[in-house]
Amino acid sequence: MVNITSDNKWKKLIIVGDRVLIKPSKPDERTSSGLYLPPGVQEKEKVQQGYIIKTGPGFPIPVVAEDDEVWKEPQEKVKYIPLQAKEGDLAIFLVGGSTEVLYEGEKYYIVPQHSILMLEREEDL
Repeated sequence: MVNITSDNKWKKLIIVGDRVLIKPSKPDERTSSGLYLPPGVQEKEKVQQGYIIKTGPGFPIPVVAEDDEVWKEPQEKVKYIPLQAKEGDLAIFLVGGSTEVLYEGEKYYIVPQHSILMLEREEDL
């Protein structure tokens, strides 16, 4: 898992909307029966896993403006429904719904919330 501190590169990233930034975990080099896999085989899988580095604010919903003060200009306010995924979770996600990006020489995925199949969280329920 990657720790986020105030002085590292993750502070300047902003993830938009209902998306999350995932760092893929290292794939296994062997199958369960002991066969060695060539490089790139795991990357072609439809489902992958990785740790969530950053999350967006969530699903935007508009706020109904009250017209109690007619002389004021209307302000567009947006509220968000928060995401279920949190930073530090292990996510199992669909690669087909995600976008692969390179950031400072490392591979990451930007994944919408609806492409995440399962989360594993370290806190007690």
